[in-house]
Amino acid sequence: MSLVKAINLEDQRDSLWSSNCELDSPPLHLNNKLIIGITMAVMHGKPSLVICLHSCITFAAATASSSWKVSASYSNVVEHTFHVGNLSVRRVCREQTIIAVNGSLPGPTLQVAEGDTLVIHVVNKSPYNVSIHWHGVFQLLTAWADGPGYATQCPIQPGNKYTYKFKVAKQEGTLWWHAHTSFMRATVYGALIIRPRAGRSYPFPTPYKEVPIMLGEWWNANVMDVERIGMAIGGVPNVSDAYSINGRLGDLSPCSKKHTYKLNVVKGKTYLLRLINAALNNQFFFKTADHKFTVVAIDASYTEPYHTDVVVLGPGQTTDVLLQTDQPIGDYYMAARPYVSAMLPAPFSPIATTGILRYRGGTTSISSASTPKMPILPAFNDTPSAHRFHTNLTGLKNGPFFVKVPRNVDVKMLITVGVGISTCQTPNACIANPFGPNILFSASMNNQSFQLPSSLSLLEAFVTGAKGVYTEDFPDQPPLKFNYATDNNQSLWMTLKNTKVKRLKFNSKVEIVFQNTNILSIESHVMHIHGFNFHVLAQGFGTYNQKSDKKNFNYVNPQERNTVAVPTGGWAVIRFRANNPGVWLMHCHMDLHMPMGPATAFLVEDGPYPWMKLPPPPKDLPRC
Repeated sequence: MSLVKAINLEDQRDSLWSSNCELDSPPLHLNNKLIIGITMAVMHGKPSLVICLHSCITFAAATASSSWKVSASYSNVVEHTFHVGNLSVRRVCREQTIIAVNGSLPGPTLQVAEGDTLVIHVVNKSPYNVSIHWHGVFQLLTAWADGPGYATQCPIQPGNKYTYKFKVAKQEGTLWWHAHTSFMRATVYGALIIRPRAGRSYPFPTPYKEVPIMLGEWWNANVMDVERIGMAIGGVPNVSDAYSINGRLGDLSPCSKKHTYKLNVVKGKTYLLRLINAALNNQFFFKTADHKFTVVAIDASYTEPYHTDVVVLGPGQTTDVLLQTDQPIGDYYMAARPYVSAMLPAPFSPIATTGILRYRGGTTSISSASTPKMPILPAFNDTPSAHRFHTNLTGLKNGPFFVKVPRNVDVKMLITVGVGISTCQTPNACIANPFGPNILFSASMNNQSFQLPSSLSLLEAFVTGAKGVYTEDFPDQPPLKFNYATDNNQSLWMTLKNTKVKRLKFNSKVEIVFQNTNILSIESHVMHIHGFNFHVLAQGFGTYNQKSDKKNFNYVNPQERNTVAVPTGGWAVIRFRANNPGVWLMHCHMDLHMPMGPATAFLVEDGPYPWMKLPPPPKDLPRC
């Protein structure tokens, strides 16, 4: 057997993005020199170099030339059609029309193996523009399929369709998909489950059964109108009326007793619950009465096992937990209610959403005589419990896709996140704002309030060089230095609307300090970056101190994720390697804030070789 075959060219797990290589410079051309390099590495006992050089061959073989063939067994095609349209449902004692996919809430659960290619045909039968984002999927060289409207594509207009095609590579676990246009995400969402490819297994005992648990929000109104009206009058959109588990509100809400989600279980088994927070605005505490969890993954990244009786999820985050059915046969409530981080009182529904964990052999109907046992949930404002959960998670450094922390940083950014005000775009229309009729609430990062273009997507403008769509001057630092966590600096209340982005060189290593501010209000902001996972090196309260807080950085096994809940009145430090060409949004994943402007985008340049360059857009890419 040849040396190259012995290394197994068909195994695509170790691609160009493998952290084992720590590539600070581009790989060699795919030619005899590379094969000679592998030979020399084997002869001199350099296994890490073998892996690195093998990675370069493997990735180039998969993407650069049709003369290199990859076994189809490692690239199954999973194909679905999403029909996006109106659906009539009954919730909280009333009939209501929502936008849904394939007539269900939540929408279809997509199940793939790592290395599979997803092909999703989206047919827009709704009266609104729509685009679909595959939350947490790396989209390696497929940035055109990422989905956020006006960022990587123009939305799919009513009556039109678009096909998303991308490979799900170097990830296992739970992700999800959702609409990335306006408040439509409230009802257009579903789970995306990535299992190990054939021949591989979980780094934990195989569960008896796997169950997606999606937490959501419910409005007794058309959510598109809720956002439109709230923004038009200068206030904030109305908060949700209830919460849901797998689309059902639970029997604590009116007229919902017969529509409570139930999970039937067998005593003495291990279940893998794939928890997803699909809510627009709320972080959640999640518990099951008398049962404990073992966290084994977050955001499709494996973790060291962490034992807990409560899980905390910010909007967009996922958490995989093992649950042992080791209690007496009976009914037990699964329950979720908001973690409210804002210091100022804000309206929210106090009623928890519930599902029922039912042991087989127990009661067969829900009645007052057989009420399930309720867990004791943390207080709504229990920040210590939320912080304890978030900061006790660590990455599984021996896991199949664990990435080492970049140590020599090329780009350092301190990004303050907070709420402010802007001038109303329509004079005298903003009648609901307490600061005046010509003022509306805004949100910003480094005092820049982001707005998406409307005539061309950012990615199209980046690739074609179109002028006037954005400027590349998003600042690396806030305009003023002060005690961000405590001072309500009035000089920074007013923010300007713009489309400022940040350009990054291919393979540059980026460190970001997210710092929440006390301007107008202080709370936890949940920050999401498209196209990448990042390491969370540390989190804390107060104003970040470079000298003292850096001592607490975890360089060994930090958690990897795509969405981080920055502590209320505090900070979080993340690092990632910008090794995926394209345009990638970075924004607060609370949709109450998103249209107000706490966002920007990274423009990641192509690498120097053909297999590091973003291909041209698909022919059917929607137009504005």
